Amino acid sequence: MSNPMVEFNKKVIAEFRSSGGKVGGQFAGAPMIIITHTGAKSGKTYTSPLVYSKDRDRFVIVASKGGAPRNPSWYHNLLAHPEVTVEIGTEKFKARATEAKGAARDRLFAAQARLMPQFNEYQKKTDRRIPLLILERVK
Repeated sequence: MSNPMVEFNKKVIAEFRSSGGKVGGQFAGAPMIIITHTGAKSGKTYTSPLVYSKDRDRFVIVASKGGAPRNPSWYHNLLAHPEVTVEIGTEKFKARATEAKGAARDRLFAAQARLMPQFNEYQKKTDRRIPLLILERVK
């Protein structure tokens, strides 16, 4: 039995890679990034398409999961294995993930929500404080 979210993500990833980083549908015009990461428990490699915002030369990703009660699995994977591969447009590079905390988290969440107001709705739908991760290029 296939997981509908996995199938959906596979289509988004294929479209992203075949069009130089652009996707249509509900993500048309949204800044998209693809991260390849290692499973926290399984050690398997996973690939996730995500929307992002920028903070200077850093990329900010939000573990919203649409306001679900639990964090997405990629969030736990990045905490356990912070080294990831990032694809943006036609560029691919290594990055390290760190979690934004406190005032920095709040500032970055507000910036994301200004770009994509649905993130405020996601926060209202859940009791958890939606985490943010910062991806910085590994030199």
